[in-house]
Amino acid sequence: MTRPTSGVVLARAYAACEAMARTHYENFPVASRLLPRAMRPHVAAVYAYARVADDIADEGTAPAADRQTRLDAWQRRLHAALSVEREGAAPHADDDLIIVAIAHSIRTLDLPVALFDDLVSAFGQDTMTTRYASWGEVFDYCRRSANPVGRLVLRIAGYRDEALDRSSDAVCTALQLTNFWQDFGRDWRAGRLYVPQEVQDRCGARQEDLSAGRLTPAWSDALAQCVRVTQALFVDGRGVCDGVRGRLRFELRVTWHGGMRVLDRVDRARARLLEHRPTLGPRDVPALVWRALRWREEAV
Repeated sequence: MTRPTSGVVLARAYAACEAMARTHYENFPVASRLLPRAMRPHVAAVYAYARVADDIADEGTAPAADRQTRLDAWQRRLHAALSVEREGAAPHADDDLIIVAIAHSIRTLDLPVALFDDLVSAFGQDTMTTRYASWGEVFDYCRRSANPVGRLVLRIAGYRDEALDRSSDAVCTALQLTNFWQDFGRDWRAGRLYVPQEVQDRCGARQEDLSAGRLTPAWSDALAQCVRVTQALFVDGRGVCDGVRGRLRFELRVTWHGGMRVLDRVDRARARLLEHRPTLGPRDVPALVWRALRWREEAV
């Protein structure tokens, strides 16, 4: 006979997710104290589930087929947890706790499981695909790797609106692209290149130069085009920062300005991106908060 997961186990499960979110923060709002308190455990659970999948995909020492097998198993565990109630015995491994938490969030908030499948699909693609021919291919990857996070945050907050979803998709894609250009050198050394081949061809950028450690003017031009595309997506997505209420609105405005600030640093450091990774630090926080408070005056 099965019985619902106990409150003690659920508390442990969400605590494990929040601990992971605090130690792996990137460009998305993750369990931030700016978020409404009721949202934080569920957002952290989404992040933890995706983080495990991403870590599996990035385990460079394992063959791609083995990583894909582990990703498939991770996805099946979530579906299994959703199809039947778990036994009341407390799980032991951290990933067991993550499954308990995210399954509970999905059931209680009616989150679309397809969005989690999209995330795993994108991480699986990372084990096999290292080059992209066109913007269409890059955007399709972002549709599955980044956009589900924004849509899930909106649903956790209680929003189910197609216009908000579209604006969120634009911002999430922009954040994902910003992370690509920010990690340009790191990704290249790992064997990945996200600048579309069509952009490389248009600018005359040659991968042989990157292999030789040269970030040429042609590559700087290619990255400038990537920055412009990303900036346009940030502008297209501003509406989601106006369409939500309360603390989530402020959180998204800070996130939007943070992404734009990183992108600006990427643009200014284009010639050094093979060895330099532009980032934000504690000194940036006051400026981001100030610009979020002056949102109307700061309109692009």
